[in-house]
Amino acid sequence: VADKAERLLAEAASYGAQLVVFPEAFIGGYPRGSVFGVSIGNRTAKGREDFRKYHSAAIDVPGPEVDRLASMAGKYKVHLVIGVIERDGYTLYCTVLFFDSQGHYLGKHRKIMPTALERVIWGFGDGSTIPVFETQIGKIGAAICWENKMPL
Repeated sequence: VADKAERLLAEAASYGAQLVVFPEAFIGGYPRGSVFGVSIGNRTAKGREDFRKYHSAAIDVPGPEVDRLASMAGKYKVHLVIGVIERDGYTLYCTVLFFDSQGHYLGKHRKIMPTALERVIWGFGDGSTIPVFETQIGKIGAAICWENKMPL
């Protein structure tokens, strides 16, 4: 997926983009339709294995994937905002990462309130990661899917 992100980032930069934004869960994947074998009071062996694979596809922040994304932002001289599935121990978070055009990781925002059944697989953000970054092209921040509509 990082290779695809780089290909798309290079293409956007070739058109003169200064800010490139990728969607929620671009790296790690959005588990649309997945149930991970969960029902109240029970989890299936297949569901546990599916979740293990999903957990393995998530990234550590900081980590090598973050370093690679920072390098890509610097290489193409663009500000990068990208949705990832962040792994922190055994908890997964729907997270947005921010990078400047010099290739520096600026920070992250964890989705505060996962929507509906997303709550089964993603941890809750706590509000401490709602950054707004001053950049050469203006202020950059993010809200993740439905955060602008759901009460906390």
